[in-house]
Amino acid sequence: MAKSQQSYSKREKEKKRLKKREEKQKKIEARRLLAKEEAGGIPFAYVDSEGNLTDEPQDKSTWEKEDASNIVLGIPKKEESDEEYDPVHSGKVSFFDTSKGFGFIIDTDTQEKYFCHVSGLVDEIAENDKVTFELEKGPKGMIAVKVTLKE
Repeated sequence: MAKSQQSYSKREKEKKRLKKREEKQKKIEARRLLAKEEAGGIPFAYVDSEGNLTDEPQDKSTWEKEDASNIVLGIPKKEESDEEYDPVHSGKVSFFDTSKGFGFIIDTDTQEKYFCHVSGLVDEIAENDKVTFELEKGPKGMIAVKVTLKE
């Protein structure tokens, strides 16, 4: 008798599992149908002359024709200018701590402040000295290197 009760409960559990599986499939199908209905507003998307998506087709005869040879793919090449770039800047030492070995230089042209380390010095400098320097990319921005006193 215990054997028949056990098999009955197994069948019941199996029926419950199958019923849950069917309900889950029905819910999934219902969600899919709902998503299709909500997204079904625009069956096709069209592109207008400015590249925006619209739901109605555009008259392409009014579009301006672009010459494909004028389109540059990639990064455009730099054009050589007649002026030569002078890497040497001039400036004034606004602050320099000789014990710590660093300071700041203000560029006379752009009024930008640049960090200066003792390792980038050619001559010894002090506050309010007029100097020439070059710029180099450092870990936190541009730094002044090859700093020399102006005569």
